[in-house]
Amino acid sequence: MEKYILKRVIAVIPMIFGISFLAFVLINLRASDPAEIALRVNQVTPTEEMVEAMRKELGLEQSFLVRYVTWLGDCLRGDFGTSFVTHQPVADEIALAFPATFSLAAVTLMIILFFSLAIGVLCAIYEGSIIDKIMRAIVFLSSAVPSFWIGILLMWFFAVKLNWFDTSGMEKPSSIILPAITLSFGFISTYVRLIRNNMINNKNENFIFYARVRGLKESTIIRHTLKNSLQTSITALGMSIPKLIAGTVIVENIFAWPGIGRLCVTAIFNSDFPIIQAYILIMGIMFVICNLMVDIISMILDPRMRKEA
Repeated sequence: MEKYILKRVIAVIPMIFGISFLAFVLINLRASDPAEIALRVNQVTPTEEMVEAMRKELGLEQSFLVRYVTWLGDCLRGDFGTSFVTHQPVADEIALAFPATFSLAAVTLMIILFFSLAIGVLCAIYEGSIIDKIMRAIVFLSSAVPSFWIGILLMWFFAVKLNWFDTSGMEKPSSIILPAITLSFGFISTYVRLIRNNMINNKNENFIFYARVRGLKESTIIRHTLKNSLQTSITALGMSIPKLIAGTVIVENIFAWPGIGRLCVTAIFNSDFPIIQAYILIMGIMFVICNLMVDIISMILDPRMRKEA
């Protein structure tokens, strides 16, 4: 167990360096001169002297490898550079925006867990019934609708027509409800399908047969079936956490939610390269770390995986 965890942790290190290299390369592949862009975004007409001075300020006169090593060293110290537009440290910009995205992702995750477990267990218990078919049809149809369209419909009905929620921003605690529901639609169907199918497969396992022979209550049998059906869902859930945070871009822009996704879109429109680089790096590292944590948790929960390792 300890050797497996150590190997996985060691394997993560080159992946993180690879992500950082890709984040740096992708920005530097642009044909535009970052020094000229840094001047133009501040409404300054660039001259040769000003562009040259800005290139020296940004360290662009150095070789590609030297610039990458310097940038990576600064990132390891928590310094992602300075925004071209606001002239504020990128780390401060992300720190201000990240709590809003984290709160949105947390509420969305609670909605996903509640409805996925409730609908998945209900469909598995009443397999093949009209309840099963109706619930699956509703969930799967809703997941096929684009999130931006769902967000607009929810905004139109609950905010404009009924006036229950705000249309944008985070003025009140209730402002998070509509964007969280919009973000959850694309994930619920996945977990409903996983939980339902795994529970149906486990119904025919020997441990369920022995539980019925022992005369256990149906609620107890359902609880044991669900417990042994969550392995795949836990693995998928671990990868959904960074997807929730990285996937808030569209929803945050629809509802004017001041999170990291909206910050990234604004940076793209303004060609604010330091923020874009930091966003790519942080999201990539988050996916790698969450994948590592899921593997470790899965091994702890499943003795079969420990035996294989």
